Order: sequence, then C-alpha cells, then structure tokens
Amino acid sequence: MVGRPRLVIIGAGIVGCALADELTARGWHDVTVLEQGPLFAAGGSSSHAPGLVFQTNPSRTMTRFAAYTVEKYAGLSLDGEPCFRQVGGLEVATTPERWDDLHRKLGWAESWGVEAELADAARCAEWWPELDRNQVLGGLYVPGDGLADAVRCGEAQARRAIGRGARFLERHRVVAIERRNGRVGGVTVESARGTSSIAADVVVCAAGFWGPAIGAMAGVTVPLLPLAHQYAKSGPVLRNGTGTAPILRHQDRDLYFREHGDRVGIGSYAHRPMPVRQDEIDPGTSVMPSVRAFTEKDFDPAWRDAVALLPALGRTKYEDGINGIFSFTPDGFPLIGEAPGLEGFWLAEAVWVTHSAGVARALAEVLVDGHASLDLHECELNRFEPVQLAPAYVAERGMRNFVEVYDVIHPLQPMESPRPMRTSPFHGRQRELGAYFLESAGWERPHWFEANLPLLEDSDVGPEAFESLLGVAQRGEWASRYWSPIAAAESLATREAVALYDMTPLKRIEVGGPGAASFLQYLTTNNVDKKPGSVTYTLLLDAGGGIRSDLTVARLAEERFQVGANGNLDLDWIARHAPANVYVRDITPGTCCVGVWGPRARELVQPLTDMDMSHEGFRYFTTKSGYVGHVPVTAMRVSYVGELGWELYTSADLGLKLWDTLWATGLPVAGGRAAFNSLRLEKGYRLWGVDMTPEHNPYEAGLAFAVRTDKDFLGRDALTEDVTRKLVPLLCAEVVMGKEPVRHAGRTVGYVTSAAYGHTIHRPIAYAWLPADLATPGTHVDISYFGRRVPAEVAAEPLFDPQMEKIRR
Repeated sequence: MVGRPRLVIIGAGIVGCALADELTARGWHDVTVLEQGPLFAAGGSSSHAPGLVFQTNPSRTMTRFAAYTVEKYAGLSLDGEPCFRQVGGLEVATTPERWDDLHRKLGWAESWGVEAELADAARCAEWWPELDRNQVLGGLYVPGDGLADAVRCGEAQARRAIGRGARFLERHRVVAIERRNGRVGGVTVESARGTSSIAADVVVCAAGFWGPAIGAMAGVTVPLLPLAHQYAKSGPVLRNGTGTAPILRHQDRDLYFREHGDRVGIGSYAHRPMPVRQDEIDPGTSVMPSVRAFTEKDFDPAWRDAVALLPALGRTKYEDGINGIFSFTPDGFPLIGEAPGLEGFWLAEAVWVTHSAGVARALAEVLVDGHASLDLHECELNRFEPVQLAPAYVAERGMRNFVEVYDVIHPLQPMESPRPMRTSPFHGRQRELGAYFLESAGWERPHWFEANLPLLEDSDVGPEAFESLLGVAQRGEWASRYWSPIAAAESLATREAVALYDMTPLKRIEVGGPGAASFLQYLTTNNVDKKPGSVTYTLLLDAGGGIRSDLTVARLAEERFQVGANGNLDLDWIARHAPANVYVRDITPGTCCVGVWGPRARELVQPLTDMDMSHEGFRYFTTKSGYVGHVPVTAMRVSYVGELGWELYTSADLGLKLWDTLWATGLPVAGGRAAFNSLRLEKGYRLWGVDMTPEHNPYEAGLAFAVRTDKDFLGRDALTEDVTRKLVPLLCAEVVMGKEPVRHAGRTVGYVTSAAYGHTIHRPIAYAWLPADLATPGTHVDISYFGRRVPAEVAAEPLFDPQMEKIRR
C-alpha cells in the first residue's frame, strides 16, 4: 500500500463519526463514511441512546475509554450549543453489599485516575431531593460524569472530519464486502442512484447491532447479540428541573435515571432479556429501526421500584416508553480489531456511547501508528476461542451479561452456563477428588480439591486457624468467595513434596517450516535460535515496545517449535506475522499437559521414565521426548511455582493414562489454581494481562533478562531502558484482591495488579505498579481496600528462593 490508505467506515453513528474525526486529525483524509439511514439520526442505537456516561469500571481500559469520551465531548459544540453536559454521576446503595461495592468502586476510580467521592444519604438527597433517603445507605459521586447527546456529538465530530476532507454519504446501504486475494478491496453499496462500488484499502465496520450482518458479507463472525432495553419518561414531576441533577443509578434494582426538563427518564435492565434477530431490524422497515414496541408488562415492576426510590414519581405515570436495541457480547467488552482471514477489514462494534470516543481514538492509533496507547487485550476481536463464537454461546452469554449488567460481580465469578464446555483429559479424576471448578476461555479449571482437606487437618496449623488467619475473618465474606484454606495445604504440599497441576488450558502453538527459527527470532525479544532441546522464555512486543504477551518457546527439532502462549490473541498475532515458509498451528485441543512440581518431583518421575531426569542429564529450561510408563511425552523442565519439576505433554487420548500413571505412585497431591497463584507470586512470576500489558515495556515490568538487544526484533526501536514506573512486590498487612489504589504521603501513586497470601513466607503479597522513585525495597505505602487503609511495604524480589536453589537442583 503506497501512501495513506483509502478508508471506508460503515455506519455514521457516534462510533463511526468519532473514528472519522480521530483518523482525519491524524492525517488520514481519504475517509468515506457510509450510512444506510439519514444523517445523523440514522436509526441505530446512537439515535435513541439516553446518553449517560458513567466512567468508573473495574476495567482500567474501559474507564480510560470513558474518561477520554468525557474529555473530548465536554469540549464539543454544535451550532453554538454544547453536546455534553457534565452534570456528574451518582450511584446509590440501598443494601450493605452494594455499599461495600461502592467502596471498592471508589478504589477503582482512584486507581484509574477518576475523581470520585463517597457521600452519605443526606448529601445524596441534596443532589436528588426526590430520593427516599430512608432507603439509601450512601452513594458514589463522580463529578466528571455526564450526559452526551449522541446524535449531536456524532454530527459535531463528523463536521470536523468533513472539514479535513472526509465525506459522509447518507442512504448508502452496504450490500457486499469486496475481497481480493485475502484482503478487502472495497464495498458494494445501494443508493438512490443504484448499485455502485467504492474502492477501499481498509474497511471498518462500525454498524452497531447490524455488525453481524455486515460481518457475514465478509465471511467474518461478529460475536454480538442485539438486545432490547427499556426506557421511559415520567410525567411532569420535578419542581426545579434545571437539567443539572447528576445522572443517577439504582443498581440494586437495575435502574438508572436522568432529568428531561420537569420529567425523569428511567432506564431498566430488570426485565427479561429480549434478543432481536438480524432479520427483524431491517432498516427499510422502520423510520427508527433501533426502537421496538414498548412492552408495559415488562416495565411495570421497574416502575414500582422507581417509585419506591423516588416517591414523587407516584404522582405521575410513565409514558413515551421504548424498547431500544443495543449490543451485548459474550464477555461484555467491545469488539475492536482486524478480522482473521481478511486483511484490511476491521471492527469497532458493541461500543456504547460511554466509550465511543475512547474506542475511536484507540482504533485510530492502531491503524495509523500500528499500536494503541491503551491496553486493548480485553476488547480485541480475536480474543475468543472458536467454541465461543457459536451462535448459541454468543446468545446465551450475551443475555446473561444483560441480566448481570448491574450486579455485584466477584472477579473470579464464572458464568454458570453453558458449562462444562472444554475439559482436560484429567477432568474425571479431578471431579473424583472434589475439585472446585471455575471457568476461563471455556475451560473448566480446578481451583482447589476437597480431597486435600485432610492435609490441612494434619498440618501444624489446622483449618480453623487457617480460617482465622487467612480466611473470612481477614478477607471478608464476599471477598472470600471462590477461595478455600485448602489452597494453603496444596501450596505447602508443593513446597514440601510434589503436586500435579493441570496446565492443559494454556495455549500451545506449533510453529514450523524452513523459516520458523528466523521468524521467531524476529518476532520475540530473546534468543530462541538455539539448538533443538532448548526452551526459552521470551516476549512478544508491539511496534511501540509494549508487551503483547510472554511465551515459552521450545525448539523440538530444527524446523519445529512449540510455543507456550497466553491465549488466542497470541495465535492470531503469530499467524498474522508468519511468512509463507512458516506454518502456525493451534495444537491445544489435541494435547494436554500436567505440571509435576515439588522437591520430590524427580523421585516421582524418574522410576517411571526412560529419560535421565537428573540435574546433569536434564537441565533447567531444556526439553526431551520419552515415555512415562506407557505414555509418550514431551517433557520440559520449566516451573511456574518455583520448585523442581517438569511439564509433561502428551496427546489428549493418552492424558488420562498419564495422570493415572503418575497418581498410582502414591506420591503426589493435586494442586489447584488458588495454590498456583500464591506460589507464582512468592516467586515473582508475572501474569500477562494482569501484571503487565501492552502499556508496559520489559524494563518497567522487571523482564529485562528476556530482552536481547544485540539482535533485531519487532518493537526493538521503540524500547528505552529509562523507566518512570516499576512493577514491584508489596508485603501487606492484609490480603487484598487486586486493582486497589496504592498511596504514599497522602496521594495515589499506583495500583495493585495481583494479590494472594504467600503460604510459604506467611505474608500477604500484592504486586503493584509504582513510580520508580518509590520502588525501592523498604518504602512504606498504603493500599485502600474497601475503604480501609492497609499498610504495605515494598520488598525485594523474588520473595522466595532468590538464589534459585530449589528450582535448579
């Protein structure tokens, strides 16, 4: 592609308009925005959106999307009138659980840089005099939140883009995506002038809930479910309806409110999910395709709850109700990125008004610069596994996300259905051992095993003492969900004996062919071009030097590598960059892995195998092939818990036999993810996507050892060893959960990433990002945990076995 590309955006809703503005501001002026309806109340979700912008979110990225949206729209005007009213946002709690959650949400706001405060019931009633203050325990107030007029915001941004050379064509309906040799070539449109073709090097689908239909034209699955959501207005009720009252959320009853002059707008998520099929939203059948007929019986319970919170509403009746359509995804995040299998076809889908400008800026950065300034991994289109793209899965999970949109959700809380989806060959044995399963990427993952309770009872510290020391008394009842003191017994068994960990859910990728070595050498930061039998820890960077992932690369043969990766995004990244003489294959579904770790690991494995498992015969970070009992395995001497041991890989059909062979020795216990997380934090092993993301570089993250600057690799030119922040371990007075703000000298200086109790060192651990000048061991800080001050101290890492004696014996 020579020069700046020709770009077509499908959809002139608020996202398409924002993207055109962001792109043209960066010098991409050959931008055509196609809208099947009229400009700018085009008939999509933007046309009926009530426009509430609440910034605070457990996701740092989503919060920063919203913060940029507020920043940008607060400066927008159209024909001399503002497009955004910064009236503030108020979330009230009517239950103790919600009040606790608002304390935690205040922590998120502080961590992510959003001004916020907690207020008592009396203060909440000052902002909303109609509140029944006897119901309200308190509220979270965010002065920067507000109301966006989505249509006006869209038009204002469109005018700016047009002023830089973009063109907007209304009533141009896309009927085909033109493809040539695996990349997009343009679009075919129907308009009053007939059918025509518009050439394009890049096509961005920002069609909202029509996204799946547009995607189908390109052969791309868009995992999005259109759902109807109810909104109505009260009759005249506000004495001083000045339009300055904060937007209001009553999440205990799935409600939100805003002023409309002397009336109150009421939105409800309390009703049944109402999915809408693509063929039911034909733009040619309605003036406002995004609005369905209002169903009063669904809204009546919500109205009663609204009257209970705002009794003055009882003097009126609701009116002007709509069932407005908008988009939900299986995990509640937007869909951003380039489609697999069709170069140049991009998506900006399932984006609400709240995040519209932030998403548009991020995508513009990726298109123009090759990388975004924010971590997008939660939102990238290709994050889903194939099983998660099934229409039934998208529908069920999308509807469940609708139901839970305002619920208090624990960070480990899984959806209960559809489960189980993906199970390892060890699943049956794990169930026999009383595994408590959670779910990730469709995989059932054991977090602890009830069969290990006797280990706790037989230890020097029994279960009651563990509960007192580590459990509900310290963590709190809600925070202790999805945790058991049995994890302590499994941790200690790993440190003192040997345990089996199911590592099957981790992504395994085979990279092979004549160019495999040179390809991986360029794509990753470390030296992977070693002799067969080597294993290397290395990183994937983006063009800006940010950490896209961390990998283990095992060279199994001269032209064949096995890559241990973090998920489907790594598979997509590697496959996109692979040259013609390299093949890339996901081998996860047909294989399995068990981690055998602990000081007795050699004692367990050596009698079962024909391989020499001695330290001299099987060095750390090397790999061999052989047999364990009757089972052919690939063994890698690596460890993510800081103990001697191996990962043993075999085909899925032989996985059960491998587990049974190891188990029959009577030596191991089964270990779950709760113990694994504690052990890895003691050793200082990072978890990509939590402890580090593309927003961080290797030097900041403490991973300089994985970077070889004497070779060329993707992202090398953007790296700098000068750092202003560092990822450091904290030893804390209490166990926290993650994402809490860290304070020093009365100001917020960072945030927690991962946290757990270190059962070996007998201290609560947290990892946190802090300014470099505060990253010195011995520095005292405070963590804000559910509104309480938790003292902590920066420590030197690793916290356990700093000389690596246990792992290399």
